Amino acid sequence: MADKKAVVVGGLGVIGRNLINALTKDPAWDVVGLSRRLPDFESTAEFISVDLLNRDEAMQKLAHLTDVTHIFYAAFQGRPVWAEHNAPNLAMLVNSVEPIAAASPGLRHVNLVQGNKIYGSHLGPFKTPAREDDPPHMLPNFYWDQQEWLAKAQAGNQWTWSALRPQTVCGFAVGNPMNITTAICAYAAISKELGLPLRFPGKPGAYTAVYQVADAEILNKAMLWCADSDAAANEIFNITNSDFFRWSNVWPKFAKFFDLEVGDVQTISLTDFMADKGPLWASMVKKYGLQDIPWEDLVAWPFADYVFGTDWDVMTDTLKIRQAGFHDSVRTEEMFLRLFQEFRDMKVIP
Repeated sequence: MADKKAVVVGGLGVIGRNLINALTKDPAWDVVGLSRRLPDFESTAEFISVDLLNRDEAMQKLAHLTDVTHIFYAAFQGRPVWAEHNAPNLAMLVNSVEPIAAASPGLRHVNLVQGNKIYGSHLGPFKTPAREDDPPHMLPNFYWDQQEWLAKAQAGNQWTWSALRPQTVCGFAVGNPMNITTAICAYAAISKELGLPLRFPGKPGAYTAVYQVADAEILNKAMLWCADSDAAANEIFNITNSDFFRWSNVWPKFAKFFDLEVGDVQTISLTDFMADKGPLWASMVKKYGLQDIPWEDLVAWPFADYVFGTDWDVMTDTLKIRQAGFHDSVRTEEMFLRLFQEFRDMKVIP
């Protein structure tokens, strides 16, 4: 019988989807997922469709959650201007944590997923390796606002909080705006269908820069470690696969997996060049018997352009979480190849 109940906010994203899949396999957990839409996959978790920007709706739909022990917050809403991220993303955190904390006297822990953009990794070269006690970049930054609010909300309460800062989370989810793995798969599949080599589409400097990512499975394990570890109470941790890589080192291995030749670096805007590939993808879905996922929901190409255009080192120091007791890791090259095969097995790609 379950003795813990988790609410996963952002239950259909890369992070939330993978966490829900893991939790539902553990009989110690009852699981509730929060999202704007209903799930596109089968799950034993309870799902609540709720608009967290609507406070009245959130209060009404979450009031019955009286036995929640853990909240895992992994929701995000993008906006075209960076400063516009603050209001909606802070509101969603407040409108999920406040009603649940008020209704569930047994709440133990709230885990918040942030990201390396709190260090300014999206702005250009920044201090590396970034450490948890480094100051944020010039505000506004919604991660900072969320963290400050959560720390103040916890003061005087029995529950604790933690924050994890992953870099480029890799996994699978439909319609997720930040998923580089799906972008690589779709780009490689399109290249093969057109008889092209697998060219690196980003900047030459990005091809050779040092980079890090976080496997969704590693992140999920870190979230669960934070949930019940005294060492994580009211603490912030960087989290990655624990290794470093360069796209130039793994790209030939990606090409081999997809049975493609490796091409030279050819900088293009994937946002522009993939815009007309919907009909081609639709024909590939029929030809190869793939899942019928709309092209516009499969990949967010602007995010791929951002990642492949990052021609500076992206490095964080993960020693703090290792010293605190979390030691899981994975070699990034092996993670990508595993995910590619999973996507193929799921009939997401040929």
